[in-house]
Amino acid sequence: MLNQTLSTRRDVLTLIRRRLRRQWFAAALALLLTACGGGGGSGGGGNAGAAGGGGGSSTPTPPTRAQLVSASAFAAQATFGLPYSAIESLAQEGEAEWIERQFVLPVQEHTPIALDFYNRREAGEFAAFETDIEFLIYARRLAWWHQAVTADDALRQRVAFALSQIFVVSDNVDTLVIFPEALSDYNDVLLRHAFGNFRDLLGDVALHPAMGVYLSHMNNRRADPAANTFPDENFAREVMQLFSIGLFELNPDGSLRTDSAGDPIPTYGNDEIREFAKIFTGLSWGGAGAFFGKEEPNFSVPMQMFDAEHEPGTKALLNGVVVPAGQTGEQDVSDALDNLFNHPNVGPFIGRQLIQRLVTSNPSPAYVERVSAAFADNGSGVRGDMKSVLRAILLDEEARGVGAPAYAGRVREPVLRYAQVLRQFGATSDDGFIAEIGFRLQFLGKQHPLSSPSVFNFYLPDHSPQGELANQALVAPEFQIMTSAAVINMSNVFDIMFLGETPTETPEPLAPTRLDLTDYTAISADVEALVERLDIVVTAGTLSAETRSVITGVLADIPDLEFRTQMAIYLVLISPDAVVQT
Repeated sequence: MLNQTLSTRRDVLTLIRRRLRRQWFAAALALLLTACGGGGGSGGGGNAGAAGGGGGSSTPTPPTRAQLVSASAFAAQATFGLPYSAIESLAQEGEAEWIERQFVLPVQEHTPIALDFYNRREAGEFAAFETDIEFLIYARRLAWWHQAVTADDALRQRVAFALSQIFVVSDNVDTLVIFPEALSDYNDVLLRHAFGNFRDLLGDVALHPAMGVYLSHMNNRRADPAANTFPDENFAREVMQLFSIGLFELNPDGSLRTDSAGDPIPTYGNDEIREFAKIFTGLSWGGAGAFFGKEEPNFSVPMQMFDAEHEPGTKALLNGVVVPAGQTGEQDVSDALDNLFNHPNVGPFIGRQLIQRLVTSNPSPAYVERVSAAFADNGSGVRGDMKSVLRAILLDEEARGVGAPAYAGRVREPVLRYAQVLRQFGATSDDGFIAEIGFRLQFLGKQHPLSSPSVFNFYLPDHSPQGELANQALVAPEFQIMTSAAVINMSNVFDIMFLGETPTETPEPLAPTRLDLTDYTAISADVEALVERLDIVVTAGTLSAETRSVITGVLADIPDLEFRTQMAIYLVLISPDAVVQT
């Protein structure tokens, strides 16, 4: 009977797909190409303040729809997604208060989870399930997804993911796959510094063994002219181009500075790359028994400096700064990172990318300048305060829908769309662990955390698809992986999540995950109420009248309330309105 019911549901789904896919794919392209996130707006805008009960009442006034929509839009920017109850609480508390509360929550790290799985594997617990693949490569992925879906420090987890798309390392390097703690510990560094100071973040990223392996300044030796060998320049190039200042000098609003001929001014050249390469010599694995050239990895401590292998002499850095001869290698590294940190480009260069990853692909120059100013001075004379930067990004009037341009918004990338479902719809399991390894998502959605194909992430921040966006000088970074096939693939991912045996890709023998749709099924007899609830939670009030009409028409023909609920969520998730975050 169950198989027959499931077969019938799949037949219905197939018919609906045939009816909607062509129509909605065209609608999605139109929506995205026209505004890159424009359209319906947040339905309320402004800061969702705490809704007090008034008159001394101890019962708070329920939030209005406008407040719920504003809170949901904020949650899409600041978290991996929130369920309806948490959106209600956020609407009553207010965004600014919520941020401050998030700032003081303890860090929920990934490494302890990854190492626990590693130790259990070493003890033979998973031996019977390793016929085709070794369980150890799952460990850091299991840790990442469990924390992304369940952690209370939702803002910190979301910001760390954004940082991982700027300070890229990837499991495309074998060493970073077979040692589960490598990328988990690196991710924990991003978590720990997400609310700290950018200078500390830059320093710990530069000295993390995962970065040393990925960009090859691990065991990077001083020059030996007789052997015609010179310091590796890989990290020296990328720490400037991608992690701090970018290729060209910027104004505080992110616009290019130009010379007298109107040409962009480069921030550095080959000479500076060679000088910075000298800085990052002499580094090798740290910890007990460390020596330069050691091959046994230790990802639990930063790389250690060995002065005998560090390039001696002066190093000419940026803006006329010269590192003097005779210093230790550690001091050279510190001076070089200070040189980068204090460059005027860092605020607009990093600030714009964080805005793109959290809020909108095309922030106005004024928005970038406000964030850049927060980076330069947090109000107490401190440069690089990440809390100040995040407040400026998430509470800015443009982020909150006030005075935002028509093209405000961004394409939701596969990782965010997938994590959103698990958080919004009550992912749980018998043992409370949310087991997900992400290979299916990576294959179909072309993205997975810390699995980028190169140091340039899955897409470039300035990617502009040919056509209307390029003609308007607008960018849409996520379009670089959003092909027509990827759009269909993500609809298949959601199909599996709601009609498969388990919503996540759970390896044996871990407990399968399930979604808790009880609250939605309870109101599903009222199709309009069900779609309205999903509009608030999933699309932050931007579900168009046309999309709403199509969905309600389909749902009205489904008498089975459980299946109606599943189909309602599925249809909202694959609609063009849900692909765009406004």
